[in-house]
Amino acid sequence: MIFNLAADPSEAGQAAFFGYMGVSCALVFANLGAAYGTAKSGVGIASMGVLKPGLIMKSIIPVVMAGILGIYGMIVAVILC
Repeated sequence: MIFNLAADPSEAGQAAFFGYMGVSCALVFANLGAAYGTAKSGVGIASMGVLKPGLIMKSIIPVVMAGILGIYGMIVAVILC
């Protein structure tokens, strides 16, 4: 039944719907994770600036990695679409 989903013309719209829902979920969850990572690392940078100001530049790496996660989600959504 699942393998013949696109063979039935009345269910062809469902396949497209779930395909685009997968694309939107990939984009939304990747960007939510990137936003959460940026927020948590921003709090860490703020506390690092108070405790050890000399190490602020080293603590920027998690912000960059969180941004890369958002870009990765966008690339996956474009490839799936």
